[in-house]
Amino acid sequence: MTDSPDARSLVSASSQLNLMEVDAIDDKEFDIPQVDTPPTLESILNELEDEEEPFVLEDTCVLNTDNMDAHSCDTSSLASSDSGDPVHLKRKRRTVDLNPTVHGSVLRHSLLKGISAQIVSAADKVDAGLPTAITMSGVIAVGTSHGLALVFGKDTNQALRLCLGSKATGAEFGAVSALSINHDCSRLLCGFAKGQITMWDLANGKLLRTINDAHPPGTAILHVKFTDDPTLAVCNDSGGSVFELAFRRVMGMRSCDSRCLFSGSKGEVCSIEPLHAPQDFRDHPITHYSLLAMASLTKILVIGLKPSLKVWMTFPYSKSDPSSVPQLAWQFVPVQKTVNPVLAFSKGDTVHFLLVKKEETGTIHVIKQRQLHLSCDIISLSWINSRTLLLVDSHEKLQVVDRPSQEILETLDLEQALVGEKACYQSVSSYGGQIVYLGTKSAHIMALRNWRERIDCLLKQEHFVEALSLAWSFHEGTAKAVVGLFGDPVKRKGVVADKMVEIIFQFTEHALKKCPEQGKIQVMEQHFHDVVPVLVDYCLLLQRPDLLFNQLYSRLVENTVAKGVFLESLESYIVADRLGHLTTPIMRDLLAHYQSNGMMDSLERCIVHLDITSLDIQQVVQVCWDNQLYDAMIYVFNSGMNDYITPMEKLFAVIGSPIREGRSLTEEEVVMGNKLLVYISCCLAGRAYPLGDIPEDLVVQVKNQVYEFLIRLHSADSSDEEEVFPYIRTLLHFDTREFLNVLAMTFEDFKNDKQALEYQQRIVDILLQVMVDNPDFTPSQVGGLFTFLARQLAKPDNTLFVNRKLFDQVLEFLCCPDDDSRHTERQQVLLELLHVGGVVQFNEERLLALAEKAKFYQICEFLYEKKHLHDKIIDCYLRDPLRKGEIFSYIHNLLSMPGYSPEEKQTVKEKVLQNMQELVNLDPSKLADLVVFHFTEEVQQIISEFQDDELLYKFLSCLLEPREVHHPGTMLLLEHDLHELLLDLLCRFAPQNLLRFLQTSQHYRLKEAIQITQKYHHNEATAYLLEKKGDIQGAFDVLLETLKEKLSVLAAESDGGVEEDERHDDEEKTGGESTLTGVKDSLNDIIDLCHRSSPNLNQQQREVLWFPLLETMMNSQRQGKGLGAKHTFEVLKELTMKVLNCMSSFISLPAIIQQILQDPVYGKGKLAEIQGLILGMLDTFTYEQTLLETTTSLLNHDLHWSLAHLRAAVTRGLHPRQDYCNICLQQYKRRQDSAEEIIVFSCGHLYHVQCLQQKDCGWGVAPELQQRWSCYKCSSSKGGRGGTSSEQKRGRSTSLAQTRVTSVHHEAGAEADRKKVFVEATLDLHQEQSWDQLRCLYRGPSRLSILSELSHSNEKTGLLITAQPGSENFQLKLSPPPLFEE
Repeated sequence: MTDSPDARSLVSASSQLNLMEVDAIDDKEFDIPQVDTPPTLESILNELEDEEEPFVLEDTCVLNTDNMDAHSCDTSSLASSDSGDPVHLKRKRRTVDLNPTVHGSVLRHSLLKGISAQIVSAADKVDAGLPTAITMSGVIAVGTSHGLALVFGKDTNQALRLCLGSKATGAEFGAVSALSINHDCSRLLCGFAKGQITMWDLANGKLLRTINDAHPPGTAILHVKFTDDPTLAVCNDSGGSVFELAFRRVMGMRSCDSRCLFSGSKGEVCSIEPLHAPQDFRDHPITHYSLLAMASLTKILVIGLKPSLKVWMTFPYSKSDPSSVPQLAWQFVPVQKTVNPVLAFSKGDTVHFLLVKKEETGTIHVIKQRQLHLSCDIISLSWINSRTLLLVDSHEKLQVVDRPSQEILETLDLEQALVGEKACYQSVSSYGGQIVYLGTKSAHIMALRNWRERIDCLLKQEHFVEALSLAWSFHEGTAKAVVGLFGDPVKRKGVVADKMVEIIFQFTEHALKKCPEQGKIQVMEQHFHDVVPVLVDYCLLLQRPDLLFNQLYSRLVENTVAKGVFLESLESYIVADRLGHLTTPIMRDLLAHYQSNGMMDSLERCIVHLDITSLDIQQVVQVCWDNQLYDAMIYVFNSGMNDYITPMEKLFAVIGSPIREGRSLTEEEVVMGNKLLVYISCCLAGRAYPLGDIPEDLVVQVKNQVYEFLIRLHSADSSDEEEVFPYIRTLLHFDTREFLNVLAMTFEDFKNDKQALEYQQRIVDILLQVMVDNPDFTPSQVGGLFTFLARQLAKPDNTLFVNRKLFDQVLEFLCCPDDDSRHTERQQVLLELLHVGGVVQFNEERLLALAEKAKFYQICEFLYEKKHLHDKIIDCYLRDPLRKGEIFSYIHNLLSMPGYSPEEKQTVKEKVLQNMQELVNLDPSKLADLVVFHFTEEVQQIISEFQDDELLYKFLSCLLEPREVHHPGTMLLLEHDLHELLLDLLCRFAPQNLLRFLQTSQHYRLKEAIQITQKYHHNEATAYLLEKKGDIQGAFDVLLETLKEKLSVLAAESDGGVEEDERHDDEEKTGGESTLTGVKDSLNDIIDLCHRSSPNLNQQQREVLWFPLLETMMNSQRQGKGLGAKHTFEVLKELTMKVLNCMSSFISLPAIIQQILQDPVYGKGKLAEIQGLILGMLDTFTYEQTLLETTTSLLNHDLHWSLAHLRAAVTRGLHPRQDYCNICLQQYKRRQDSAEEIIVFSCGHLYHVQCLQQKDCGWGVAPELQQRWSCYKCSSSKGGRGGTSSEQKRGRSTSLAQTRVTSVHHEAGAEADRKKVFVEATLDLHQEQSWDQLRCLYRGPSRLSILSELSHSNEKTGLLITAQPGSENFQLKLSPPPLFEE
C-alpha cells in the first residue's frame, strides 16, 4: 500500500499476507508459550485444551435437509461442550480491554468522491434509484433499487465504466439485492429482489445469462457468491434455502444447473460465505474441498462442495437475541509457520473463531479459538488482514479489533447511515486489505494506515508522548495492526529508531518553543517535568546516550529551568543503573547544580552508582569532604584509587576525638561510627561499600591492609599522650559488642587463610592487652570480650591461643565483692560466660565461693544444679531479692516433673517445710496452691509449726478458699477442724469477712460455729447461724439485743452531746452519724430476718417477732424525745415508721393499733403523740386503695372493649363470594323441592351442609348445634392451602361467626322465591375461638401481665388477685388494650 492517502490502488492479497510476515510472526500476540522443543503440527491439533476443543465429524454423507438436521441434533458439535452450560460460558467470557496502550489512528477513512457523486447523479438524471448493494474486486460495482448495476474503476477518478441493465429489467426484476465478482474480475453476478439472477461480462458489458429457475419463484436473492471455481457459484434466497449454481457452456450455448444445498423448511439460512483463497494460497490443500459456510438463526454449518457434498461441521448457537442476525467471514491466518483458514462468525454480541485444518487422513479438523465479546450487537463483520477485524455495531460505530489480543484498537462513528438496519450484508465488501461501505448517497473506503502515517497523525496533533509510545511499540514489535514494516527485525528496529530520534528532536524544539516565558517558576518547572524525563527515557531505551548528552543537552542548556530539570531527572536512571557514565561537562554541571540546591543526599546516591571514569576525582572528593558525603568518598577512594585505608582514617578522625575526650556522641557521630563498622565488615568480607563486590584480585590484599590498619600501634598524626592501639581502642569504646560481632563474622570467613589466622591471633592478643585490668571498660564490655573468646575457643577447628589464667583474672574481676556497682550486669556477663562452656573450665569450688561472696545467686543456682543440690537452690531464691517470687514456680516444677529422683524431691520438701514462715510472708496464696498440690498430708504439721496466729490466718484463708480446679489433695482440706480453726481466726483478725465465710463454706459444724461466734460476741454471725439452724426466735433475740445496745450507745452520745461544749460539735456530729448508721444497719438486719421468716409463721408467731421490735423502737423514740438532739429524734421516728410499714404486710392493722394503744405511754398520753403513726398508716391505706381502684377500672374497661368487639364480629353479616357450593360446584338452589341448609364462612366461601359432612370438615362431638365447622377450601390440603381438615387449626380459615342459612320451600307451590331464615347466632359457641382470633392481633402484653409482674402477691394479702406473670392462658375474662389492627 502506498504512503499517499490519495492513491487508492488496490494492494494484492499476496502483499497483504506477506510470507516474510508469516516467518516473523510474534508469538506473544497469539499467546504462544516459549518451548524448548517445538511440537509437531499433529500434536498441536490433537491437543485438547480449554480454549481449543477439536471435533471431527466422521459420519459425513451426501448433503440433504434431513441429514443436515440430523447432524445438527445427533452429532457431537463444536458447541456441545459449552453452548448449554452457563458456567462454561461464564468461564470463557473475556471482555475486550479499552485501549490500555497507545494505538493512534489505525484506520484511514476516505470518501469515494467520484463514486458518491455519480450515484447521486445517476439517481437524478437516469432515475437509477437509490444504491442497494456494493461489491469490490479489481473494480467496484454498485447495484440500485431500479435494477441497474454501475461498475466503477478503482483509479483516482473512479470513472463509471459500465452501466449494466436497464429500467425495463428493473421494472421486471426489481431492485438489485446481491452482487458478486469472480476472482479474475471478468464476470459479475447480480441477484434481484424478485428472484432472478443475471451474469455480465465485465470486459464488454454484455449480458451472458439470465437465470430464472435456479430457486423457487417469488423469493428474493439475499446473497449470490462466486466460489474460487469460476464455473461454480452459490445463492441464498429469502426463503432461507441455499442453491449451488453450476455454469456450463456446450457448443456455444450457456446454461446453468441448480442444486439445492439446504432447504428453508428446515431452518432459514441468512448468510453464506464461500472460502476464497488469495493468489499465494491457491494450492493450499484445503481449497480442493471448496468449503462453504452457512449461517441460519440457530446454527452454523460448514460444508464441502467438492469432491462430493459433505457436512464438515455443525455449531449450534448459545442463547442470543433472536432479532440479531449472523455474520460470516473467512481469512487465511498464519500460526506457527503454517497458514490455515479461520472462520469468524458472530450473532448478537459475540464473535466466534474456528481454525479449520485438513488432516493427512483427509478429514477436516476444526479447533475452537477464543471468543470475543462486545457490549452491543454486531451488524457487520470483515477481516482487513490476517490479524485485524472491522466490526460495525448496532449503534453504527466501526470498531477495529486486534484478534490475537482481542483489543479494540480504534472506534469510529460512521457518519453516513448504512443500507440495512439489523445487517449490512450488501452494504459492506472487503477485498485485498480494503473495505468499502455503501451509504444511502455515498461510498466510503477503509484501509489500515501504515506505521509512519499513524505516528504522523499523532505528531500533527502535537501528541508527542503518545507518538513516542506508539513508535516504541513498533520498535519492540508489540504494536497491533502494523502495516509497512518489512524485513528482518534488526532492520525494522533501525528504521523505527531513526523515526524516534526525529520525534525526540521535534518534541525538544516544541517544548522550548512552548515554554511560558513569564509567570511562576513552578509552572515552568512543571512544563519541563512533563517533557524532559520522557526524552531521557526514550534516549536510554534506544541506547543513545550520545544523543542525550550532546545534541539534546546542548539545546536544553539554553533554558536554565530545563537544564535543572534535566540534571535532576538523571538521578532515577543513575540509581537504577540504567545510566552509568556521564560526560565530563554534564558531570561538572550535575555537581554544581546539586550542590547549589542542597541536594547532597541525591548527589551521594548518584556518585556511588556512576562509573568512576566519568568522575573528576579531585572535584568530587573535595565536594564529599565539604559536605560529609562519606559513602561517596569511600566509593571514590575505593574504586578510583584502590585506596581502602584513607576513608577509614577519615572516619576514625570523626569519632575518635569525642571518644578520647569521654564526651557523649552526637547522632551524626553515631551514624559515622556505625558506617565505619559496616565498612570494616565489608572490607574484611570481600564486599564493596556501599554496594557490589571488591575485585577478586584485590580481596586478600584489602583484607590484609585493613588488619594492618587496625593493629597499628599509633595513628599517623599521633600525639605523645595517645594510648597504644588507638583504632581498636576507639571501636571498643564506640560499641564493643558490635565490633566483636564484626570480628566473629570475619573469623568465620577466613578459616583456611594462614595470613588471616595470624592477624586474628594478633587482634585477640591486642584485645586482651587493651581491655583486661582496664577500669575504662565496664564489666559488661570485658565479659563480652571473654564470651567472644570462649565461643571462638569452643569451635572444633579453633587455632586461637588464649592464656587460661586470663579467664581466672576475669572471674576475680567480675566477682569482686568490694565493687557493688553494676551487680546485675556483672552476674549476667559471668552467667553468659559459663553457658558458653567448652574450654572455659573454672574451678567450681572456688567459683562457688566467689559467687556466694559476691551474692551472685544465679551463678550459685547454675553450679548447684550441676551438683543436684536443689535444697541449696531454694536458699538462693530466698536470698535473691530480684527472684524471690519465682521460688514457688521452681518448687512446683521440680516436684511435678518426672526427671528428679524421689530422694531429691524429699530433700526439697523438707527444705520447704523448714522455711514455711518465710514463704507465707512472701505470698500466702501461692504457698497455699503449693500445699494443695504437694503437701496435703503435711497440713496438720505445717499448722502446728506456725508461731504467729496472724500468719496462720493468712495461710488458712488462702488454703481453704473455693477452687475451680479440683485436685485430689483438696478432698483432705474439707475437714471440719480446719474450717472451724479458720472461723476462730477470722473472729480475731478479720471479723468483716466472717459472714461471707459462713455463707460460702459448707464444711463447719453449726453447734461448734455458734459457740465460737458467741465466744467472740459476733452477734450478726451468731444470728445467721441460729437462723440456719432453724432457731428464728434465738436469732431474733440476738439481733434485738445488738440493736438495743446500739440504741443505748446512741442515747448516751445524744445525752452527752447536749452538755458538751460547742467547740466539739464537728467531732460529735461525726461520732453520732456513725452510731446512727450502726443503728440503721442493725434494724435492717432484723427487718430482713422478720421478712424472711414471716411467710412460714402463723399470726401469733409473727406478732412475737414484730411487736418486740416495734416496742424497742418506740421506747428509743420516747427516750430520744426526752433528749435534746433533734436530728436523732427525727431519724428514730423515721425508723419506727419503717418498722410499721413493713409490719403491715404481715400483721393486721387493728392488731397494730391495739398494740400501740396498749402501750402505757401512748395509752395515757394525748392523741398528738401517736398522730404521726396513725397518719402514716392511713396514707399507706389510701395509696393501696387508689391502686386497687385504678387496676379494677382498667380491667373492666378492657373486658368491655373485648366483649363489644367480639359481639360485633359474631353478629356481622356475611357476603358470599359466589352463589355455588365450593365442593359440589352447584348452585345452592340445586333442588327446588327440598329444604337444604347452607353454611357461609367469614372468608366468603359457601357450602352445602351435606357436602361439608361428606368431606368431614366438622370437628367436635357436641350435638348438632354445637358442631364446629371449618372452611374446606381454606383449611384442606385438597383446596391448595396446605394443612388437613383433621387439624383443629384456629386461624383465618375458620369462621369468626358461622351463620347457618336455611332455605325453606313451601310445598303449596304458590311461592317460588326463596326466603333466608337466620336460625341462630350464639356467642358462647365461638367465644373461645374468636378470643384467640382477636388475641393474635395485639401488639403488646396485656395490662394484666404488666400489673401482675409489678405486684408483690407474696408480700401483701388480699389486695391483688394472685396471677402468674406473663402467663398467656390466664383464667380471667380480660382483654389486652385496644390496639387493633384492621
